[in-house]
Amino acid sequence: MVVAAGSGLLGDGARLVDVAGGHTLAGDELATTVRAEAETLGALPPGVLFARTSVDLRSVVRYLGAFEAGRAIALIDPALDADVLAELVRRFRPAAVLAAPEGEAPAGYTLGDGDWLRTSAEGVTPHPDLAVLLPTSGSTGNPKLVRLARTAVLTNAGAIAEVLGIDGDEVAPTSLPLHYSYGLSVLNSHLIRGATVVVEPSGVLGRGFWDAVEAHKCTSLAGVPYHYEMLRRLKFSPEKYPSLRTLTQAGGKLRDDLVTEFNDKIRAVGGRMFVMYGQTEAAPRMATVPAEHLTAKLGSAGPPLPGGEFTVRRDDGEETTHPKITGEIVYRGPNVMMGYAENEAELAHGDDLGGTLATGDLGYLDEDGFLFITGRLKRIGKVFGNRVSLDDLEQAVRSSGVGIDVVAAVAAGDKVVLFAEKVGKDVCKAASRALSERLHLHTSGFDVRPIDTVPLLASGKIDYRTLEAEV
Repeated sequence: MVVAAGSGLLGDGARLVDVAGGHTLAGDELATTVRAEAETLGALPPGVLFARTSVDLRSVVRYLGAFEAGRAIALIDPALDADVLAELVRRFRPAAVLAAPEGEAPAGYTLGDGDWLRTSAEGVTPHPDLAVLLPTSGSTGNPKLVRLARTAVLTNAGAIAEVLGIDGDEVAPTSLPLHYSYGLSVLNSHLIRGATVVVEPSGVLGRGFWDAVEAHKCTSLAGVPYHYEMLRRLKFSPEKYPSLRTLTQAGGKLRDDLVTEFNDKIRAVGGRMFVMYGQTEAAPRMATVPAEHLTAKLGSAGPPLPGGEFTVRRDDGEETTHPKITGEIVYRGPNVMMGYAENEAELAHGDDLGGTLATGDLGYLDEDGFLFITGRLKRIGKVFGNRVSLDDLEQAVRSSGVGIDVVAAVAAGDKVVLFAEKVGKDVCKAASRALSERLHLHTSGFDVRPIDTVPLLASGKIDYRTLEAEV
């Protein structure tokens, strides 16, 4: 069943296994620890809490404590560029920046126990429904914050748990960053059903991760397309890990041949694979392909989660559920965000969207109500599951100092291709490295290619469609 609003995130029997510390929090100890954290955070001045969130027990307890205390908390990538963090702090004036970076606190803040604490007691009190905020983009541009209500987080966690069959016997490792909506949803959907989460920071490509999977008998693995590409190269076999019986994939479209390959592998050992679709703005899951339909519906994003609904908005603005009509995908459900916030004052706003999200994705529904995604309306790409602004990437290349003045970026599956005008291959490689360092993502996610002349439309704007055809 879907969990009702007003419940907490900790279901009966929930456990946190801290691999680094060699300790497990469960039962009364877990509840007491979270309650103590809630009291500490509840005593801070009014305002949103910023938390630089790593994959560690401290970050998880802090998040759960804020949720318990009813304090709106923004989960921030600890690798976020210092200037981007500084701008966010200026715009939102958080009551505190928890696990702050080393160095002096900015103006208006003091340093205490590793946190930046706002010196002024005056601050905007966030809307009482607001629980979690996540930035819309990584280390580029001027990110907005997605405002997620407590109800949205809880209902989505319950709906995911329902379709994946999560119960108290499940053991999920932290294969994804917790400040990333997919990683956070794995945490939420397991804890809410009283399952176990194994907190291990090295990730899917780390030896320590697989040691933890084996030692703690993890039952599931969550990955974005890049992870599955790498696991294929590493010749991953679920037979090596007998407890592992569920694979989930989200964060971008995985190639159909890889879906088939990994589905075949996990089914061969009696397991299941689920392909999912979502956005941070939907807290974050909207659809899941049931494991038993994955082969028959290859390429689909699945039907909506319980409580959700898809329609397709045609060019004339009308919405339809008629099969095979392509248009912008519109989602309705209790997990839709309250809206965006670009400054402190907007944290106090209520629900601006009324449960309706225009996704910016193009697609259609089939006769069984399964969603198929065909493209995007907006200039947003994904690099290994991380949403990035293509316009911001272009600006980042131009300002990187490598000698590129004219550049055009287009999405290409789980990477971005950037066409750089009148430069050599060495300059392109330097640009790829610059983007990798700025966004803290592998260079293979940025394919910078030389081009004689970037094509233009009659208006003088870049002809992106022509470039997309070259990818």
